[in-house]
Amino acid sequence: MTHDHDLELRPTEAQTEAALNPPPGRNGGDLVVETLAGLGATAVFGLPGQHALGMFDALRRSSLRYIGLRVENNAGFAADAYGRITGEAAPLLLSTGPGALTSLAALQEAAAASAPVLAISSQIPTAGLGGGRHGYLHELPDQAASFRGIVKSVHTVRSQSQIPSAVAEAWRSALTAPHGPVWVEIPQDVLLAETSLPVVTAPDATPEELVPRVELTAVAADLLSRAQRPAIIAGGGVVRSDASGKLLQLAEKLDAPVVTTFGGKGAFPWEHPLSLQSWLEDRHMTDLLEDADVLLVVGSGLGELSSNYHTFKPRGRVVQIEADLGKLESNHPALGIHADARLALQALLETVSERTDVTAPERVRDVLGRIADRIAGQELTLEQDVLASVRRALPAGSPSFWDMTILAYWAWSAFDPRGVNTMHSAQGAGGLGYGFPAALGAAAADPSRPVLAVSGDGGALYSIAELATARQYDLPVTWLIVDDGGYGILREYMTDAFGQATATELTRPDYVALAESFGVPGVRTSPETLEADLTKALATPGPSVVVLPAVLRMFAPTHLG
Repeated sequence: MTHDHDLELRPTEAQTEAALNPPPGRNGGDLVVETLAGLGATAVFGLPGQHALGMFDALRRSSLRYIGLRVENNAGFAADAYGRITGEAAPLLLSTGPGALTSLAALQEAAAASAPVLAISSQIPTAGLGGGRHGYLHELPDQAASFRGIVKSVHTVRSQSQIPSAVAEAWRSALTAPHGPVWVEIPQDVLLAETSLPVVTAPDATPEELVPRVELTAVAADLLSRAQRPAIIAGGGVVRSDASGKLLQLAEKLDAPVVTTFGGKGAFPWEHPLSLQSWLEDRHMTDLLEDADVLLVVGSGLGELSSNYHTFKPRGRVVQIEADLGKLESNHPALGIHADARLALQALLETVSERTDVTAPERVRDVLGRIADRIAGQELTLEQDVLASVRRALPAGSPSFWDMTILAYWAWSAFDPRGVNTMHSAQGAGGLGYGFPAALGAAAADPSRPVLAVSGDGGALYSIAELATARQYDLPVTWLIVDDGGYGILREYMTDAFGQATATELTRPDYVALAESFGVPGVRTSPETLEADLTKALATPGPSVVVLPAVLRMFAPTHLG
C-alpha cells in the first residue's frame, strides 16, 4: 500500500544524482552554510577565528552574503537587529573561547528582546571535549555552560552527519515564539574534515505555532466585553508577531486606550485618539492603568520599566497574553494566556462584543495633557527640541537604533516611531554599545533606506571600530553621537544619590576627525543646526557621523515617592 507522504519523500532523478556525486573539495563547514542557505538564510554576520576557519572557507563556495564586524559583541548586535527587522533567524558565526564569550552581552540583549539569532561557534577538537584539561588553544571546560542561562537552546555537534539536523533544530527554536537566540557549537576537526555527505538542500525547520487555549480566550473576551474602563498595554510581542493590525482592530472594537511599552514602540499608531503613546514612566499613566477594571497586557511581562519601576499595582482584572512562559504572571496575578500575540488577538477579535465609550478619547487627552504639563514645568526645552529635531530629520519608515543614553531614555517615552518595527533600543538587557552595530545590521537587511543610530560618547567608544565595517560595506547608517564628556545618566544618578559623581568623566577623542580617519564623513553640529545636519547626512549615500556636544538632562522620575 502506498501513502501520499511516501511519494513526497521520493527524490527526483536530479536530487539522486547530486546526492550520489557531491562536488569535491567540501568540508564540514560546507554542511553548515548549505544548511543555512537551505533554511532560507541570505546573509551571515561574524568574525573568523582559528577553530572556525572551516565555516569561513565554506562561505566562498556559497551564495550567502557575509558581513564581518570587528568585535564579536558588535557582530551579535548586528545579527540581533537583522533578526528584528527581517523576522529571520540571523546567523552569527564565531570562533571558540574568547571569540564566543565576547558575544555574550549581545546574546543577552537578543534574549531579553526576543530577537532571533542563530549563533554558531567552533569548538576545540572532538578529542578535547568532555571537561578534561588538554591545553588546546581557547579551551574551556564546558563552553556551552556559559550560554545555557542566556539562549533558548544549546546544540552540540560531534560528527558531520549531525550538522544539518542540529542547525535546522536551532533555527526552528529561534523562530518559535517567543523568538530568541540559540547556540550551536561544532568542533574544529568536524568543520575541517573533508566530507562526502550529500549537499544539504531544503531541511524542514518550520517553527511551531503557539496557539491560545480556546477556553481562556473565551473568558478573556467576556471580561473585555463587559468592562467599563478597559485598557491595553502592548509590548514587544505585538511587534514581533506582526500583530499591530489586529491590536488596532481590537482597541477600536472595545474603545480601549492603548499604551505601548518601550519594546513595543510602533505597535499602535502614535496619534490615534485611543493612543496613550509610551509614557509608562509617569505616575499619571500609572494611575490610569491602575484604574482600568480590565487590563489587557499583550506581549509584555510587565517588567521593571513597563511597570514604572514596579510601582504599578493594578486594581482590576488583568488578562495577560505572553509567548514566554517564564513571564506569564511573573509580576502580577492574571488570566494568563500562553500564546503568540497574533493568534490570541485574532481569537479575541472573533469573540469580543463591540462596545462604545465616547469618554475614552477624552481620558486619553486628559492624561497626555497632565504628562505634558508635568514635563513643561521642569525647564527641559533643550531636550525636547533635540528630540523633535531628530524626529523631523528622520524619514518616516526609516528605522532607528538607540544606545543606552539620555536622549534614548527620552525617546522611549516621547519619540513617535512613525511605523511598526522601526524603533529599537537596548532596553531589554541594558548594555552599552548597541546602537551603531545594530544599525549596521538593519542597513544590511534593507540598504534601500537610511538608518539612524544614536549613542552617547560613552557608548560610542564601545563600537567605534565598526566605522571600518560601515565603510567597508558602504552601509547607509548615520550615527548621531551626543557628546557630554562622560556617562551622563550615571553622572545624574550619582550626583542625586551621593552629592557628586565618581568614575563618570571621560577623556574622549575628536569624533569628527576619528570618523574621517575611517573615510566616513563627519560633522560637528549644535542644537540649532541639528535638524539640517541630520537631514543632509541621512540623505547622503553611505555612512556618516554627526556629533552633538550637549549636556542633556532627564525628566524627573515619578516612582520615588
